[in-house]
Amino acid sequence: MDRLRFPDDLIRAQQQWHDTYRALAAPRPRRATELRRRLLALSARIYWHPFWTIPAGRTPAARVELRQRTAADRMRVAA
Repeated sequence: MDRLRFPDDLIRAQQQWHDTYRALAAPRPRRATELRRRLLALSARIYWHPFWTIPAGRTPAARVELRQRTAADRMRVAA
């Protein structure tokens, strides 16, 4: 399967989602309510993004690829 070309704002939102999730998963996170609200807002932004209405974005594999690609990018940065 060819790699999909995701819009930059969708990639940034997914990366921010991963960052927020990690911050919330930390033991006794500070500002937990704020982090939960941010995670919910980012989830809605990602879920309702117009990219998912085009033919390439309609497949479940596209959502999986976005999550994997942004998580892999973050893992490389952390290493």
